[in-house]
Amino acid sequence: MSLVFFLLSLSLSLSLSSSSASPYPYGLSYHIDCGGPTDSVDPFNTAWLSDRFFTGGATSVVSEPLQFRHPQEKTLRYFPLSAGKKNCYIIPNLPSGRYYIRTFTVYDNYDGKSHSPSFDVSVEGTFVFSWRSPWPEDLARTGAYSDLFAFVSDSEADVCFYSIATDPPVIGSLQLIRVDPASYNAVSIGQNYILVNYGRFTCGSDQFGPGFSNDTDLFGRSWQNDKDVRSTDDDSPVGSLSTRNTIANTDQSPNYFPMKLYQTATLVGGKGVLVYELQLDAKLDYLLWFHFAEIDSSVTKSGQRVFDILINGKNVNRIDIFKEVGTFAAYSWSYTVKNLSSTLLSVKLQSVAGAALISGLESYALVPADVATVPEQVVAMRALKDSLRIPDRMGWNGDPCAPTNWDAWEGVTCHLNKNETALVISGIDLGSQGLKGFISDQISLLSNLASLNLSSNSLGGTLPSGLGQKSLNKLDLSDNQFSGSIPQSLATSNLQLVLMNNNLLEGQVPEELYSIGVHGGSIDLYGNKGLCGVPSLPDCPLFWENGGLSKKGKIAIAVSCVFVFCLLLLVLYIICIRRRRNDYDFGLPQDLMSLAAKRNRYQRQKSLMLLEMESQHAKALTPFTPR
Repeated sequence: MSLVFFLLSLSLSLSLSSSSASPYPYGLSYHIDCGGPTDSVDPFNTAWLSDRFFTGGATSVVSEPLQFRHPQEKTLRYFPLSAGKKNCYIIPNLPSGRYYIRTFTVYDNYDGKSHSPSFDVSVEGTFVFSWRSPWPEDLARTGAYSDLFAFVSDSEADVCFYSIATDPPVIGSLQLIRVDPASYNAVSIGQNYILVNYGRFTCGSDQFGPGFSNDTDLFGRSWQNDKDVRSTDDDSPVGSLSTRNTIANTDQSPNYFPMKLYQTATLVGGKGVLVYELQLDAKLDYLLWFHFAEIDSSVTKSGQRVFDILINGKNVNRIDIFKEVGTFAAYSWSYTVKNLSSTLLSVKLQSVAGAALISGLESYALVPADVATVPEQVVAMRALKDSLRIPDRMGWNGDPCAPTNWDAWEGVTCHLNKNETALVISGIDLGSQGLKGFISDQISLLSNLASLNLSSNSLGGTLPSGLGQKSLNKLDLSDNQFSGSIPQSLATSNLQLVLMNNNLLEGQVPEELYSIGVHGGSIDLYGNKGLCGVPSLPDCPLFWENGGLSKKGKIAIAVSCVFVFCLLLLVLYIICIRRRRNDYDFGLPQDLMSLAAKRNRYQRQKSLMLLEMESQHAKALTPFTPR
């Protein structure tokens, strides 16, 4: 695609900010003043956030700030090559749905080089805009905006910039507004298309919309005067109509077209033919949206104003506004042009009865949404970006593989999956990049990874068990500082080349992994003093392998533990038996003890009686001595 913008000479930097006072019923809008250091509110009461949600780059100010009316028009963010070829604004935490996205782009010689840059822009992984140097002088000086409608389904909106040659992309502001998901025929067109604006015109009115007037458009759309794209087939005069009457059927779901659009109209006198010539890109389908309202009170019945619509010479419809909706009521009609073969699209309104009349015209390119990287592999790559400490200069931002007409992330190779419905990571080549991190265990999510080269860096830590995907056939981790054992998962992969030399690995090398060299592959483990167990390496200790206990060691420890446990049980048993013997009671029964006590008392009493009798007998035998 060439330059696909809806250009305005006067640029309002509508940007991306979370606004609680959003005018749209869905209640979600964002405005960011790219390069702006502080929050602000413009004269149209739009709240702007300071610059945020960017992945890199630097800020600057236009060279002639006085020519811009609003603060957000005077600042910008640019992305030098040191920030990488690809940089993005990533707006997080969004509900799934359809969004209106607008970018404002201005150069104004901010860098003093008088060289407007060449770069591309993508939205949600699909290439949509292209800027090529040199820009037209008035465009470079005053800036322009472009807008589109896109679906967001992954909770974040990605607006990315890709540098061409060494030029730094620029952006002045960004706007995102959630809109009705059924707007602009989304139900019939589907969610796999992005509607890129090639022209949005109000007929018979000056330019209006947010940033240009106080007139309300709930989608945030701005409408450009049609005078530069209209003409007639003959010398018939072109006039305009306007009214202040209320127009019915406006500001309604799903498109919420503003009432002001239908309060003016362009018409051609007599039987003249009103012609619009639109500059578009070939080989795309285009959605045209026509707006009408019968605001001439003299038209009181159907048949008074009737005209045909011809697109590239083909009569596609006959319009009788009064017949469709009566007077002072909005009527819109859309038509899709298939596979446009030239860059010029001709739209003619040819009178049948009365003068042809139109209130507005829109044209959108139906850009097929590009295939995106499988979501879980995006998660894995972002985790690797953090764990490997990928430098900014490599531009690892946005989708790793999309858009498909851009290069993938530096050092990354992608291809379509089997169903050709998504992109997958097939190769990572980051040798000699000065990396100093470690390998995230999220690498296990890269189920299609065939080749991994992280050689000649300063990476450390242990190798994650998920490194051994079945798809992996080339692995080069040489000349790093990896430690620990070689994961057993590598032994079950389909590796044909394994280079792990000059690391700090230890433990037993899995025999299946070492056998790669026997079966025609190549393996190099030199320079790991702690590895053992295969030819050319020392034998492993009897009970030690892979940096830990071997199976034999675990069995020996288990047997030892059982033996010690049994021995303890035996000791406890012996101690208990001995204690029971020492505590046995050998005392006589209580009845025997009582009988013995009585017998003892009887013996004592008998002894006392004998003693007393002996004493008395002795007294009787004593001789008598006379006085």
